[in-house]
Amino acid sequence: MILSHMANGDDSLTPAFHALADPTRRAVVARLAAGPASVSELAGPFALALPTFLKHLKVLETGGLIASEKQGRTRICRLNPAPVTAARDWLDRQREKMAAQTDRLADFLDRGGDLDG
Repeated sequence: MILSHMANGDDSLTPAFHALADPTRRAVVARLAAGPASVSELAGPFALALPTFLKHLKVLETGGLIASEKQGRTRICRLNPAPVTAARDWLDRQREKMAAQTDRLADFLDRGGDLDG
């Protein structure tokens, strides 16, 4: 069922999770959570060539996590919180399901492994 759901193209979270899979991109998202920043401000902390860093920004834009606009000669990036919120909500639902399974296992073990209980 999970595989068929993803195979049907319904998984709108895939671009966001792909974008968040890299630590450089997660750091950029974390920085942008504090407010908009120029590309040069974002690139500053990283020991990456600018073309390499720009590829990371492109992945974030494709994933819908950031938007950028040109202001004069400077490109300013802003966080788009909607995909981050959607990913967080999905993770919260998965955590709730796992907690329920763990609770059922604990109840089962408390009953001494009695399948009829």
